[in-house]
Parts: sequence; C-alpha cells; structure tokens
Amino acid sequence: MSLDAAYEYAAKIRAGEIPACKWTQLAVKRWFDDLDNGYERGLRFDENAAARVFRFFNYCRHYQGEWAGRPIRLEPWQCFIVANVFGWLLEDGTRRFRMVYEEIPRKNGKTTKLGGVGLYGLHGDNEPGPKVYSAATKRDQAKELFESSKAMVLQSPELKKITKAFQGHLAAPKTFGRFEPLSADAKSMDGLNVHYGLVDELHAHPTPQVWDVIKSARGARRQPLQWAITTAGFNRNGICYELRDYACKVLEGIVEDDAFFAIIYTIDDGDRFDDPIAWQKANPNFGVSVSPKDLEDQCRMALAMPTEQTEFLTKRLNVWTYGESKWMNMDAWKECLVEFDPLAPWGEDESELDGLTCFGGVDLASVEDITAFYLAFSTPDGHKRVIGRTYLPQEALERRLEKGNNFFEKWRTSGFLTVTPGAVTDYEYIKADIRRACERFDVKEIAFDRFNSSQLVNDLLEEDVPMVAMGQGFASMNAPMKELQRLVLTRQLEHNDSLLTWAVSNLVADQNPAGDIKPNKSKVSEKIDPAVAVIMALGRQMLQEPDGSLDDFLNNPILT
Repeated sequence: MSLDAAYEYAAKIRAGEIPACKWTQLAVKRWFDDLDNGYERGLRFDENAAARVFRFFNYCRHYQGEWAGRPIRLEPWQCFIVANVFGWLLEDGTRRFRMVYEEIPRKNGKTTKLGGVGLYGLHGDNEPGPKVYSAATKRDQAKELFESSKAMVLQSPELKKITKAFQGHLAAPKTFGRFEPLSADAKSMDGLNVHYGLVDELHAHPTPQVWDVIKSARGARRQPLQWAITTAGFNRNGICYELRDYACKVLEGIVEDDAFFAIIYTIDDGDRFDDPIAWQKANPNFGVSVSPKDLEDQCRMALAMPTEQTEFLTKRLNVWTYGESKWMNMDAWKECLVEFDPLAPWGEDESELDGLTCFGGVDLASVEDITAFYLAFSTPDGHKRVIGRTYLPQEALERRLEKGNNFFEKWRTSGFLTVTPGAVTDYEYIKADIRRACERFDVKEIAFDRFNSSQLVNDLLEEDVPMVAMGQGFASMNAPMKELQRLVLTRQLEHNDSLLTWAVSNLVADQNPAGDIKPNKSKVSEKIDPAVAVIMALGRQMLQEPDGSLDDFLNNPILT
C-alpha cells in the first residue's frame, strides 16, 4: 500500500494492461495531464501529503471475517483514488479536491475504504474541532458507515488510544473532534459545521436534502471534503444521477472544475454483460473481494431469467437502467471543434463570416433561465459553422453560483454568456443581437417556437426581420436532429463554444414508434436551449438549401 501502487495502477490503465471503461480511463488521463500541466493552474502534487494518509491506514484494522484484526491494505486502484484526493494541493497548501464522486459496484470494499477516510478526517487533518458525518436518508443507513469506522477503532490498539467510542458517536479528545451518523429523519439538520461529509449509496436518496445540507454547511472549514460513494441506481431524475452527469462532464473536459474529483467503474456502451473482460472493467477488486465465480453464477441466472438482468447490470456492473440515454456522441462532437474566434462576429472588427448566408434559431422557452440565439452558416468548403449568443438573468446566475455552478461565471467572463439585469431575461439584449446579425450577415430566416412566441417576435416581424414559426414536435425536429448527427459524425460541423458543448451534452432524445426523434425538454438534468436553437437553425437551412445531404444520411444504415 503505497504511492508507487497508485502510479503503477495509473500507468497500467493508460497502457491498456488493466481492463477499464471510458470513465476510468478519463480519470487516469486527467491525473497524467495534471501532473504535466497542473502547475499552470496553481496545482501541485505533494507525495508526502498522500503518503501521510497511506500511513494512517496502517492503523485501521479489519473487523470481520478471516482478516479481522489485521491492518487494512488498500488495493492499487484504491491507492490511486486516495492519492488523488489527498495528494493534490493548492498553492496555499490546502487540498485541491473538495468534492468526490465515486461510483462503483457492490462488493468492491467501498465502505471499508470510506470508513478509514472518515477516521483520517477525525484525526489526521490537524483541523481544530473536526466534525465528520456519515450521511444517508435514514438513520439506519447512515449508521452503517459509522459503525464500520467504529469497529475499525475497536480493533486497533493505536486508534483506541486517541479515540473514545460511544454508542452514537466517536470522539477525538485531542482535536475536540466528533464523528457521527447524520440522516434526513434527524430532529434537526441545522447548525452543522462539516469538515468531512461522507455519503454512502447516494443513488438511494429520493431528494437532494442531505447532500445540499452538507454542501451548505462546509463554508467555515479551511479544506472541507464531501465524498459520495455509490452504486448505480434507477432514478435518473435524482441528485445522484445529476451529480454523475456533472462528473462525466468534468471527466470529458466539458466543464472545468479543479475542486471536483470523479471516477466511475462500469462497462462501456456495446460491452456484453456476459463478457468477463467487462466484469473486470466494472469491478476493480475483481479477484480480491469480488469473486469471479460469484459473478459467473449471477450472470448465468441473468441470461436465463430476464428479471435478473436489471439487478445484475445495476448492482454488479454499475449500469444505470430505466431511463433515457444522452443523444450526442460527445467524442465525435469534440472532434468538430475548430480554432476560430466565435465572438468576433459579434464585435466591431471584421469577421470571416461577414456577408455569408446563414439561418438562425431562437429558443425563448424560459424568461427566468437560459434563452439562446444561434446561427448556422454554410462555409465555402461545404461545412456548417455555428455561432451564437446565450442569455441568463442576473438573479438566475446568482442562484446557480450559490449551487456551485461556477462555470457559468467563466462563460460570462469569456463572453459566451450574456447576463441581463433583474429576475427575467431582458429581451432587448436578444433583439439587439438579432438586429446586428441581420445587418452583418445574409440572414435568410430565424426560426422560433410557434407555441412560445412573444412580443419580441412581433417587434422583429414589424421590422421585417425574417422570423419563421417552427414546431417542436417529431414532424419538425426529426430531420434537423438527424442532420446535426450526420454533420458531427462526418466532421462537417464547426464549433468553438464551450457553453453550446455543455448544452449538447445535456440533450436527451425522445423517439416514436416510427423512429422519429425530437429533443426531450422534460427529462434532462440541465438546460438544452442553445442546442435546440442550433437544431432549429439547421431545420430552416435544410428546407431552403436542399443538397441531398439528409437523404444520404437517412439512406445510410450505418449512420441511422
């Protein structure tokens, strides 16, 4: 159990010597990228800080089974996670990572590791009066992790000297620390001062109440840590899947968040659930605490009994079931990123897009949140280039910043997001941008949702702006959505807009029995308005510039 094990594990994942899914590979890539370039963002990896945690785990003892009483030995993949969370520091010497999302199937020793982490928070951080909580929706669930830590103490002569174990909490007299379970059914969750908040099985939380309480109670601490460890679940509208979605965006580089660590162990799209290689991807403790024979037996049942497949996929392979999948292939989308200044056409200087023909789409679905206006241009080489503007009221921005969505502030600073004063979007900003676009470019049409039209549309029609109503159902949205897919998969789309990338990554498609698709606006974890605006612009462009591209796409069985 050492730092060498963490380095070796990461190297083997990168080299393909250990089977790993896309998300695990991205977590390892992030590790190496940050080792190379993290110093540019004020990050540094301190081997001594990581080694200190490894030494502490030597005092934590197993408390059940044949290993009872022996020191806990972290496996290489666990060393990798611990080294990340505790080894990365900021310039002021405090921990870089303040929030952790770890998703892993059952039987992989997650409670044991997190129990040791909780004890380190009680004793090892040199934090005055540390308050450590194991949290869940019900007290019995919250006590499971706490009881694991308590049992470790009772098995360890060294920890017993510095820890007093009581029925409902652990106390550290030297640091005036306290470790106790926390649940939503407690009499009061107010007044907390959280140093570590450890949340086991977040997928079982029906509401974000416990998670949000811990998050809001960390503010007074110098380097707080909020850690969710969970298996996959079924509720794609809950806090766990919302956090998972955010974790995926961080790993893919769609959102930059240096304070958020994420790692997900699961199988890849297209993997067969009866493939032992897939089992190893999802279960890093394969052959240790996860029995290959046990997985083989359960898989045999899943093959014979469809009712067992969901349980096997969810609990043993960490696959979220029952729900929609994200629509866009984001790896292909990122291949379409082209180095150009997407804000130049909105400024005063000349732009390479000046005078070119384009079509627009404006999504005015929300006056209290995001609205968007995007243009799709046909370039001389036959590609489609998209640029646009996104708008958000000041009060909506403040609500998002309070929830920790700091990337919105980065988008405002970089110019991708226009923030309007007050509680609702000031449509004068949108009208001004539409007028400027019509003066600068050859704008043929601008599509708007005929069921969400507003005074803005009426005003622009009176000014002879070519506004055109467009439905949002299967009949109107199927063709342009598939055209956008075609453009992305054939690398004929050009974009350089991180806010648009975020919106596209949020988009979920509804499909009817005929195979037609449309954006699902009710079952997404975040806003999709910029993506919808682009789809609308392409829809009008396809009608006015028929070139056979969609027919080719629809007749190509590989792409459809």
